[in-house]
Amino acid sequence: MTDINSESLKPNVEFYRTQHKLRLSYMPWLYAELKPAHKAWANEWQLEIQTYLQKVETIQIGKNCFIAPEAKLFAEPGRPIIIGDDSYIAADAVIHGPVTLGKNVSINHHVTMDGGSKGIHIGNNVRIAAYCQLYAFNHGMLPDRLVSEQPIQSRGIYIGDDVWLGANVGIVDGISIGDHAVVGMGSQVTRDVDTFKIVAGNPIQVIGDRRDKK
Repeated sequence: MTDINSESLKPNVEFYRTQHKLRLSYMPWLYAELKPAHKAWANEWQLEIQTYLQKVETIQIGKNCFIAPEAKLFAEPGRPIIIGDDSYIAADAVIHGPVTLGKNVSINHHVTMDGGSKGIHIGNNVRIAAYCQLYAFNHGMLPDRLVSEQPIQSRGIYIGDDVWLGANVGIVDGISIGDHAVVGMGSQVTRDVDTFKIVAGNPIQVIGDRRDKK
């Protein structure tokens, strides 16, 4: 009878940790809920990722943040990315500065943001669901030259506090979204959204007000 080495029966920690890291990358809100035994290695993992990003890009990262290693952050000098405390950025997000995130902001997977020259400003406690796209620049459309030769314009995008963008929302340059607003899934935001308003559609229409919810 073959002897069984008890060590061979122990689970491969790194094998399972690889999947755990992937889960956190796509569902980073779980990072704050980790048990102490997992928090220790996860903190070390995040420190390595965040230290690297701050060395190679113009990025400032607050306390208790999570950034998935699969996220792509680009911040040349003069186009910084500033991330407030307790914020997280999930896998496959692509963020090109200038972009400023407030505190407790969640950027879910496959979100795309480009700050143009004027930037994207996001307030505190904002939730941005998967596959949202925010572009703070636009091409000119004069008829006498190719689109590729048109001058680039940028006015910036402003999103207030406690805003929720549903999945697949698109926001064009020059838009301002007021505090406490909600934008429904799949909406295209081509005009400003007032405080507390609930909007949806392509283009958006006001469909409610959070203050009416009981």
